[in-house]
Amino acid sequence: MPDETRDRQGRSPQGQSGGGPTARFTAAFRRWRARRHGHAPPASDTGGRPPAAGSWDGLPAASADGSVRGAPAESTLWRMRTTVRDEPGALAALCTALAGESVDILSLQTHPLGTATVDEFLLRAPADLAGAGLTAAVAGAGGTDTWIERADAHDLVDAPTRMLGLATRTALDAAELPLSLRQLLGRCTIRSLPAAPGAGRRAPEGVPAEGTLEDTVMRLRAPEGGVITVERPYLPFTPTEFARARALVELDTRLGPRVPRGQDLLTLPEGSDITVRRADTGDLEAARAMHERCSPETLRLRYHGPVGDVDRYLNHLLSPRFGRTLAVRTASGRIVGLGHLLWDGDETEVALLIEDAWQRRGIGAELLARLVAMAGEADCAHVYAVTQASNTGMVAAMRGLELPLDYQIEEGTLVITARLDQRPARRMQEERSEQEYGGSRIGHRS
Repeated sequence: MPDETRDRQGRSPQGQSGGGPTARFTAAFRRWRARRHGHAPPASDTGGRPPAAGSWDGLPAASADGSVRGAPAESTLWRMRTTVRDEPGALAALCTALAGESVDILSLQTHPLGTATVDEFLLRAPADLAGAGLTAAVAGAGGTDTWIERADAHDLVDAPTRMLGLATRTALDAAELPLSLRQLLGRCTIRSLPAAPGAGRRAPEGVPAEGTLEDTVMRLRAPEGGVITVERPYLPFTPTEFARARALVELDTRLGPRVPRGQDLLTLPEGSDITVRRADTGDLEAARAMHERCSPETLRLRYHGPVGDVDRYLNHLLSPRFGRTLAVRTASGRIVGLGHLLWDGDETEVALLIEDAWQRRGIGAELLARLVAMAGEADCAHVYAVTQASNTGMVAAMRGLELPLDYQIEEGTLVITARLDQRPARRMQEERSEQEYGGSRIGHRS
């Protein structure tokens, strides 16, 4: 998410080697990003517009053979929204038209709009019935502004159960708020502006406590007083969706900052024990102390800009509102490594910093694997790391993921993008936990 250190025309300075970027770095990155293609957002919950009309036959099916697991043979699941007049018989006409195409209505939600109603369906249709055919049938029954896309088994969960699950995720971990909003609202872009931006940036426009809804954009009061903006250009938000989003943000605000406190114990090859656990702003002083022990070169590779400015980014990096941070601690409690997973609008960034004396012991690779597993669990299709071409350690760590990688380089700035859809992230984490780390197994302590 953007903040006082983030520019949507360039990468965040807190990225893999982000922080206080030089003018040359920023300019180079802007040119790179303007030409960039194929960096897809999380596969199931953020992104841009749906396919254009007439392209439904090219959409991926719910499974490899085009059928839905657990459903009758030769059928496909669809999610559809359409607007009808708010009058008796309007919904019945839609249902009759769908029945005429042998379409089974699995669930229905209604979103009242005054003189009209948005009806949201989960449908099971014959496999040979294309989306264009469904749209035509609905239009003939009075439906307008129809939107449709393929669905999968996850959409079979009813709305109350879905909301309870999202509320539970949000309650357990403050970092889950943007992910819960994306799961609730479908493909959308979520950005955050803090209440007190840094020098040279305008304060976000005031948003009333109840928030605002403007067609395809909703703005909500962030827990710390800033603004959360949610955009979904291809499909207007309904008042019902707005109310649900407000409820999640209100829950997050009332509970305050929080992170899970479990930790994993790792034994290094020389026999030293270290722990890996989630970190937050309560670890700020320990993280600053690690900065002081790092060499200027290590900090430069991590943050790109003036070394004297690096401490001011830590409060944002450690905040669970903007992502997840893993901290590596020694037996004495000293932090010797930090790994960040940052929600960067509709993309996801990974970043590492390992104290000089603890480098080249496999700690960075371990942190990166865990961050990528977290990204996979959040349904991210890609993660990217911003570094310098001379940072061979980070390049090696990304290659060690054994995932398809995309490299973009210009004027010494290197962006490495890893595709997560080739190997389930949860399986990656489980496999890594089962492997021996320097001769000793990874144990878990809660």
